[in-house]
Amino acid sequence: MKHDHIDTELTAKICDIVLRERDMSLSDREWKFRLRGYGYDIRETDAGRVVMSLINGSDLCTLPEAQSEESAAHYAA
Repeated sequence: MKHDHIDTELTAKICDIVLRERDMSLSDREWKFRLRGYGYDIRETDAGRVVMSLINGSDLCTLPEAQSEESAAHYAA
């Protein structure tokens, strides 16, 4: 069984891209559409929002919960 090495620098860059795109989007729908251009999607789980690859369906990183709540409050206003 092969285990992929988790690259924390790459994971941080992915999270930065995803959160930056969220800040530029007016809705969750637009945000998810924009992420598809990068080959990413967002999956809701019990642990929070997870960024996944559209290419192979693997989970890439979990978004920080505090950022999600902050963004939700920002866009609810």
